[in-house]
Formats: sequence, structure tokens, C-alpha cells
Amino acid sequence: MIKRCVFALGLAASALAQAANPIVTNIFTADPAALVDNGRVYLYVGKDEAPEGGKDYVMNEWRVYSSCDMKKWQDHGSPLRYSTFTWAGRDAWASDIVKRNGKYYFYSTVDHKTIPGKAIGVAVSDSPTGPFVDARGTALVTNDMTKETSILWDDIDPAVFVDDDGQAYLYWGNTVMKYAKLKPNMTEIDGPIHTVGLEAFTEAAYLHKHKGTYYLSYSRHFPEETVVMTGPSATGPWSFGGVIMEKNSNVKTIHQAIVDFNGKSYIFYHNGKLPTGGEFRRSAAVEELRYGADGKILPVAQTAEGPAANPSPGCK
Repeated sequence: MIKRCVFALGLAASALAQAANPIVTNIFTADPAALVDNGRVYLYVGKDEAPEGGKDYVMNEWRVYSSCDMKKWQDHGSPLRYSTFTWAGRDAWASDIVKRNGKYYFYSTVDHKTIPGKAIGVAVSDSPTGPFVDARGTALVTNDMTKETSILWDDIDPAVFVDDDGQAYLYWGNTVMKYAKLKPNMTEIDGPIHTVGLEAFTEAAYLHKHKGTYYLSYSRHFPEETVVMTGPSATGPWSFGGVIMEKNSNVKTIHQAIVDFNGKSYIFYHNGKLPTGGEFRRSAAVEELRYGADGKILPVAQTAEGPAANPSPGCK
């Protein structure tokens, strides 16, 4: 009874002043994506709405939060729902976001109404907090475009990376990782879809660059752990770089996003550490990420405290 009362108080509280992990305590949040823009970190999550004891994902909208110090998080509400895409039938699954030419492009996983299976859509906004609108009117990727597996959920977890030469890449997949170039308009695939054989790849491919090295992280095995590969380019070749984060205790997924902010690096992920949390009631969290002298990403432990304050100039 005491635990339930404490949780009820958490649900009633605003997410504005959270200073620890999980970042948000008034709702369940999953599949974090992150963007650094104008001195703030923007965190995008899917809202887990499954009831206690639920046996499946219930996700209808994405939510966005921001911070100028990695400690206090402001709730900006829901910038879009799966129904933003009129061709989508359900599911606000994992997403990613990138800023280009003054606009914000949001890549998201939904279920297609007429083409069986998961699909990737692109929404666009003039603001990082939305509202977002469908940038194409059709899906960017549908299940019938990829034939490597027979499952209906192999086109999930989009991640976008823009290289120093301006070339944008889309990474995605379950069981098999895929990538493709994007045209400068960010709403069309440019050329063929490639597949990459990664050891025990499950999902959550994510690319970032640090001091000239490309880091391709992903979820391995199931239940998942987060591992990383390193390479000399956005397309490899890839060498194994170790485990970044061990698997969760009561959630089979983990789903990372990595950003640099005010001279430090951070990794976002989700776990099930809120009261009544679990497989379908997850919570986004964040830790500082560090590199060794050889450039290798050091293992990251999940903490209740989260990272130390790192305020931008003029942060309030």
C-alpha cells in the first residue's frame, strides 16, 4: 500500500524538477531519442500506456522533454501521435530526430494500415517541440521493401546520422540491420538499402561520431544488452568495441541514444525501475558516457542519481 501511495504522488507531480533517474516519474516513457539544439537537450520518448499487468505494448503518442543542465527537465507535451501519419493504423514505437536546414525531422516506427508490418514515417516541424506534420504523406520504409526476414517487425527503430560532408544516413532493423543514404531533402531514400551482418544483432542501431571515430551501437541478444562497434566511416567496416550497458533486470529491451552536450557525452536508455514498472511500462533514464584514452567507450552503470549538473550559459 505504501509503495502504491508513493507512486500515486509521483504520477501527480510535474516532470519539471526531476533531478535523478528515471527522468520522468508521472508517466511511463520508452525508446529515448535525443537532440542537442541551442543550449538544450531535447528528449523524445514513446509513452507506455499498458495497464499494470498488461501483456503487450500500448503506445499511441510521443512526448518531448528538454533540459539545459541535464538535471531539471521541462515537459513540452506530445508533439505528435501515430495518427499524425494518416496511413498508420497504430503504435508510436521508437524514433529519432535530426535538425537540418532549420527544420526538425522526426523518424518514427508505426504500424501500416494497408501494408502488413511495421513501417517508418518522417514528420517535420519548425520547432524541436513540434507540432510535427507528416513530411511525405506516405511511409519512407515499408515491410515489403525488405525481404531478409519473414517477420513483420524488421523495419523498426530508425536512427539518423548526418556526416561531416553533409550526407545523411538512415539505420534501422530488427534481426538484420539495414542502412540507406537519404537525399538532402531528408524525406527520400537515395539509392539501395544495404544490410550489415552484426553479431547477435537485435535492434536499436545508433550511429554517432567522436574524435574522428564512428561508433555504431545496438542492442544484442534478448534480453538485450547494449554493445558498440567502431569504424573509420559511417558504413564501416566495423570492429567490436565491447559492452556499453548490461541488460535490465525486469525489462527485456534497453534502447540507447548518445549525444554530446556542453563538453560531455551522455547515453539515454530505458529500464523498468518505477514502481509497477516492467516490460510494457518502461522509464527513460540518462548517464554520463566516458571514453578511455584509446577511444574505447567505457562500460556504463545504471544509477538512480544520473549525471551531475552540466548547465549551459544562462541556464534556468
